[in-house]
Amino acid sequence: MTLLADRNILITGVLTDDSLAFSIAKRALENGAEVVLTGAGRGLSLTRRTARKLGGNVDVFELDVTNEQHFLDVARALSSRWTHLDGLVHAIGFAPENCLGGDIFKATWPEVATALEISTYSLKTLCQAFLPLLERSDGASVVGLDFDASVAWPQYDRMGVAKAGLESLTRYLARDLGPKNIRVNLVAAGPIKTMAAKSIPGFSQFEAAWTQRAPLAWDVKDGLPVANTCVALLSDLLSKTTGEIVHVDGGFHALGA
Repeated sequence: MTLLADRNILITGVLTDDSLAFSIAKRALENGAEVVLTGAGRGLSLTRRTARKLGGNVDVFELDVTNEQHFLDVARALSSRWTHLDGLVHAIGFAPENCLGGDIFKATWPEVATALEISTYSLKTLCQAFLPLLERSDGASVVGLDFDASVAWPQYDRMGVAKAGLESLTRYLARDLGPKNIRVNLVAAGPIKTMAAKSIPGFSQFEAAWTQRAPLAWDVKDGLPVANTCVALLSDLLSKTTGEIVHVDGGFHALGA
């Protein structure tokens, strides 16, 4: 398939080949896109090693979403490479240890602020930094990864709050970027065993719940269903869909207690 033929896509959040962002990058390349990745901090070298598993020549730029200069540098690099940016994938999330674990009162404001800046506010910063390139696309698509924030989850605590903020921010970005022909949507994925998931205390609870209750079979080691949905959103197939949260969780979200 070539759903993304001639489309230029920037993907954040690739660390290892079990990352959802890696699955998205792989499927985007298979569908004809030209892809670049970003990495940050100690994970940058890991992102570069993982990029080689995608084959070809996938470039990796350094982008710490708390560093304004990095945004300027990447925007400059992309502007010299491409005339436009058609797709942007936000797969970034981080919270200090005290923000997780089942005690909502434990984290301090600086810790919470870190979680919100990296996991929520960075979506706005990405859109703003690359807006000139996104505007030049004939219909750009911004896709973020989410974990359904409509309920309180065990252990998830301040990351749940950050995801709720991400969902709200997506709606406002969709409102303000729609007139520029830029769509903004989220994919609320079921639990996948990634490096990020390992940092969530009690992740096994999520794994057990989905295994037992998802109407459609759910494999915590298979990111392909999420990647396929992201490819659809990045393509022209859903050209009038924005401000949406698309659940790819085996139907778990549709069930009551």
